[in-house]
Amino acid sequence: MGRITLDKVTKSFGTAQVIPPLDLTIEDGEFTVFVGPSGCGKSTLLRLIAGLEDVSSGQIRIDGEDATMTPPAKRGLSMVFQSYALYPHMSVRKNIAFPMRMAKMPQEEQDRRIEAAAKALNLTDYLERRPGQLSGGQRQRVAIGRAIVREPSAFLFDEPLSNLDAALRVGMRMEISELHKKLATTMIYVTHDQVEAMTMADKIVVLRAGYVEQVGSPLDLYRAPRNLFVAGFIGSPKMNFIEGPEAAKYDAHTIGVRPEHISISADEGPWSGVVGVSEHLGSDTFFHIHDTGLAETITVRADGEVSFHHGDRVHLTPRTDVIHRFDTAGLRINQ
Repeated sequence: MGRITLDKVTKSFGTAQVIPPLDLTIEDGEFTVFVGPSGCGKSTLLRLIAGLEDVSSGQIRIDGEDATMTPPAKRGLSMVFQSYALYPHMSVRKNIAFPMRMAKMPQEEQDRRIEAAAKALNLTDYLERRPGQLSGGQRQRVAIGRAIVREPSAFLFDEPLSNLDAALRVGMRMEISELHKKLATTMIYVTHDQVEAMTMADKIVVLRAGYVEQVGSPLDLYRAPRNLFVAGFIGSPKMNFIEGPEAAKYDAHTIGVRPEHISISADEGPWSGVVGVSEHLGSDTFFHIHDTGLAETITVRADGEVSFHHGDRVHLTPRTDVIHRFDTAGLRINQ
């Protein structure tokens, strides 16, 4: 079991309150991602759950039991940090075994868990190597293996892929997602990268300045962002925002249109502008359109075969059925 409940949890450092009263439930077996910009409180929130920081007020329950004052080692949770925190002089086997040795677990049981974790993480052939002989992705898998052998009720990941290059990050995202399916264990994952959040999560918790802005599945947040902040944070490239007379046509103070919901052509469309920077990514091209009279820049996501050049005058057509409307407070107008 791994159901975690936060009931009116707060955290202050001196006079500064970094987590205002917060209620949140993470269901057993769920992959929940905390996402938000730097300084939004996501890592602090994870550390409160882990017991590495004391709550200022409120209650944390793990599987229905009050764990607010329970020491970290007694919470039945395993944490994987951004830094691998491996012992360089120990083999992979000994690094993975370390928490079990500290718990004085019988050697036979240690061996069973090590072999199972190594198989799940494709580390069987590397058990006798030292961390310095491994790639960054392999070292991260060792850190995950050390967490797995504790057989926790939940795994806590604190930006575990930040030190990896882009290609390794993509591979490790897939590996962690596959691991979640194999283990069917609760996972809470902290990242500032909304692409990681969208591709890995069952549920996303969007945070800003310690407040929960929205909770929902990746598609919920993509299709129905609660406010301008969530709308601008979820999705890559970010949503285009337009105010003024064009927004008023939709009875809104601001409208939002995602780059993939705007078509571009040379000869027709209700909006027009001039091509600025073009980003060619192979299957897709991102056109940044200036001088539209609607916004400083409108970004369009087009098929990679579409070809326009810097300075070309183009016409844009938004899909009106997926335009997002927001009021003067920046809140979503129900559609």
